[in-house]
Amino acid sequence: MFSERAFFSFVQLTDATTHREYNEWHQLDHRPENLLLPGVAWGDRWARPAEYVPLHRASSADLTDIDYVAMYWFRPPYDESVAAWTKLGEDSFQWGRGPLLPGIRRPLLGFFTPVKGYAAPRINVSADALPFRPNRGLHLSVTHLADPHGTDAHEWFRWQDRVEIPALLSCPGVAGAWTFALHSLQKHPTLPRLSDDRREFGPGALRIRLLYLDADPAEVTAALDDIDNDWAAAGHGPESVGELLFHGPLRTIIPWQDW
Repeated sequence: MFSERAFFSFVQLTDATTHREYNEWHQLDHRPENLLLPGVAWGDRWARPAEYVPLHRASSADLTDIDYVAMYWFRPPYDESVAAWTKLGEDSFQWGRGPLLPGIRRPLLGFFTPVKGYAAPRINVSADALPFRPNRGLHLSVTHLADPHGTDAHEWFRWQDRVEIPALLSCPGVAGAWTFALHSLQKHPTLPRLSDDRREFGPGALRIRLLYLDADPAEVTAALDDIDNDWAAAGHGPESVGELLFHGPLRTIIPWQDW
């Protein structure tokens, strides 16, 4: 496994007129500075445009209004890499270049432990190479586990690894998958406002299933929904072990074109 620490940021813009400004800042300023850090292996971001909102389902309102998701993969030693990355946030603030920009709400900021990667046989590259392979978007599922180390969770993890994900890899447009378990929520030492108005979760309480897509995310989601609905009816869905916070597609952002 090329990385054992990742970070996810779920972002909502409360002012719809600021999308272009936010995208310019993130893709032309914030992300390049992050990727320059030796401890950051890779970083990417995706959007949930208005036409994707009806394709989303959840049993909780926590993440229903998000507009963007960003993630970073870190290199070891992880404590040092995360410390340098955290320092960049403070440095950027002192430079007057974010990340505390107006009109931005971040309902979930967290460090996650990658559990396992899977690559569809047709794409040839390994699961470790998958994050670096161009994609058209994601299908992302975030589940809050009622008992992260209980027998129900353990059985669901086994089923997800041996049944669910292998089946999804055969779907046209699914290039591969990664699963993640919550390590800790971000608590920035100098920028506490980044975490205003958020729900608290303990280690392991969140499980992410991330599918990398190389076809139109909306079209792939229609096929995935048919499969997911059948499994949910059979008692294998995320709701069988907890609360579904987010389940739906995201689109890769093309600079300038999608701002």
